[in-house]
Formats: sequence, C-alpha cells, structure tokens
Amino acid sequence: MPESRHRTNEPAVPLPPLREVITRYNLSAKKSLGQNFLFDLNLTRRIARSAGDISGKTVIEIGPGPGGLTRALLQEGAHVIAIERDMRCRGAMEELADVYPGQLTIIFGDTLELDPSSLATSGDPPEIISNPPYNIATPLIFKWLESAQQFTGMTLTLQKEVAERITAAPRSKEYGRLSVMTQWRCNTSILFKIPPRAFIPPPKVTSMVIRLIPRSKPLAEADPDTLGRVVKASFGQRRKMLRSAMKTLHVDTASLLEAADIPPTARAEELVVEQFCALARALPSQT
Repeated sequence: MPESRHRTNEPAVPLPPLREVITRYNLSAKKSLGQNFLFDLNLTRRIARSAGDISGKTVIEIGPGPGGLTRALLQEGAHVIAIERDMRCRGAMEELADVYPGQLTIIFGDTLELDPSSLATSGDPPEIISNPPYNIATPLIFKWLESAQQFTGMTLTLQKEVAERITAAPRSKEYGRLSVMTQWRCNTSILFKIPPRAFIPPPKVTSMVIRLIPRSKPLAEADPDTLGRVVKASFGQRRKMLRSAMKTLHVDTASLLEAADIPPTARAEELVVEQFCALARALPSQT
C-alpha cells in the first residue's frame, strides 16, 4: 500500500513537544498580543488539510507564535511565510526553519502594515492559513479582502462571533458590514468548531475554522470604496430605516433608494449583497 501523502514530509529529527518549546523560550501567551496557542496536533493538521493539498504551495500564516500550526503546514509540504510580531518567538521559529530547510520564511513585523499578497516568491497565488490574533482579526480580514482575488483561499480560525458574522444571511442578527463586504468578494463557509480547552490559555469563547474562497469577480458591480461607505452608513444605525440611517452620506436618501429600487422603509439587515451594490452604483448620481 502506498504511503499517505500526509506522512511524506515528517522531519528527519523529531521535534520537541510544544510545551517544552514554550518553556525554553519563555513564550507564555500575552493578552496584549491576542495570543492563544493551539497545541492539539490533530486539530492543527485538520486546519492545514482544510485547504486541500498544499504540498509545494506558498502558505501565509499570521501570528504563528511557538509554531503549532506552522508544524502542521510544513508537514503537509507547504512553503510557509510566517509573519510574527512577537520577537520572543524567533528562537522557536528558527528551530523549525532548521528542521525544514528552504520551506519556512520568517518575517517579524506588524501584519497590518504588510500586504500578504506581495510576499509569495513563486508565480502562483498564495494561500492564507492562519490562527490570527483575535484582537486584530476583523481589521485583518477587511485588509485581506482588498486583494482577495490574489489568494487561492483563506482558512482562518476565528472567534465564533466573528465567524458567524462573516457567514451570516440577511435578516439575521449577525448580518452586518463584515458579512456584506466578505460575501461580496468571497464564498464563505464554516468548517468546524474548536472548544476553548484546546487552547493555552483557554479563551472565553468558542472558536470556528472558516473557509473563504475568493470569487473570480465580485458578486455584483460596485466601486469598493463607495460600497464600503454605503454599507458602513447603512449598518451604523441598523434599527433605523435606511432613509434615516443613510443620512450620514449627505445625499437625498429617498432619491437614492428609489434609484436603486429599494423600498424607503427597508432596513439594512433586510438587503442582500446585490442591493447594497445597487445603492453604491446609484450613489454617484446623488452627490
């Protein structure tokens, strides 16, 4: 029987347990950095495999910490670009780079100031597979969406609330700005849950692994900046009808809604993505 592809890239030298690495480099999780380390090797491998066959592909990982998920990605044969803000992690990550020569590139810096899509060294679009720090996950996703079509996909471990907002349907309480802007550019799905006890230290919330697949083109025609303005204004006062909520755009909201063929009594949570795009297309004629 042929050997499974999942066993073809095991390190020649066994890696030390993550707990030992954390103790050696004094890598206790910092709340200020949003750190919660995932130790369960079955879970990290499941996350790595959720993106399909990544052998030989470029994978960008944000916030690797002591390298739990990084190990799984390397074992799956990926070429990993790890972006880490915490300089304490240098030793642990360099150990991995030595064990997997040529497979791991480490960049120390603030990921909010970097463009991940520009980091791939090969001609193929990179994949993002990451457990991003929860305290910056939402702004990170908004940033990545700006260049979503330059990635093959994103597999992200997020707190349950954020994952549900990303995948929410209209008329649900979770549906909002993040839902519209993500679904405009990507197909979204929740893959599985991770309980708090799987992390060190355990977060106060359940986590979810989600998969974002960039669309070949956005769901409907709209200027990204204009759509962002419309969606932000619409959900700024979500309990109000749109004719009131969108007054922050400083336009004749009644005429704008009429031009987009949307009832003046509608509320933001009732609109599908395509209707927000219609509002964005109609907005320039009202300004």
